[in-house]
Amino acid sequence: MSDLTKLTEAILNGDSKTAVAVTQEALAAKVDPQDLVIKYMIPAMDEVGRRFESGDCFVPELLISARAMKASLELIRPLLAARGAEPIGRVVIGTVKGDLHDIGKNLVASMLEGAGFEVIDLGVDVSAEKIIGEIKTKKINLVALSALLTTTMPSMKTVIEELKKAGIREQVKVIIGGAPVTQRYATEIGADGYSDNANGAVGLARKLVAA
Repeated sequence: MSDLTKLTEAILNGDSKTAVAVTQEALAAKVDPQDLVIKYMIPAMDEVGRRFESGDCFVPELLISARAMKASLELIRPLLAARGAEPIGRVVIGTVKGDLHDIGKNLVASMLEGAGFEVIDLGVDVSAEKIIGEIKTKKINLVALSALLTTTMPSMKTVIEELKKAGIREQVKVIIGGAPVTQRYATEIGADGYSDNANGAVGLARKLVAA
């Protein structure tokens, strides 16, 4: 069997083809799929995030690394589900009502998935009702909201208010982000956290679900 560090290297290099090939070979050799995630894939995405924060790589590199990670994860996820393995947390993520921007949201979703979270990506223009529906039907720990327009930021507040009305605000943590969003706004609307970048969002998510 090939050296499993090649899986880490493939993700770091954004090489989806090699990442899938190494994953397939490892699974055929009966390597524990959870070991592949914890020992090789999560450290790779953590390193990608560190490089991004330090300015050693940029959004395109982050996206292709995330794509390589997801390609491997597609092979592993059904095996983990079949054995009842629990993710470190379940996240509902979406761009809020009225906003159609998704690049930042997609990046955060990929990084969260690479960190071991189960991610339910609702896409763009997401209503509070849709988010509440997911929380009521799945064991959700975290809601992640994105907005790129100042005009759609109030939709974040609406989601939190609707969670309260539905009696489920205490069941989940809410984090927000996006170009016009600030920590001050997060505090003002009662969100549990804010990050201005994908790697920071992962660290925040880990902290909140562990609390």
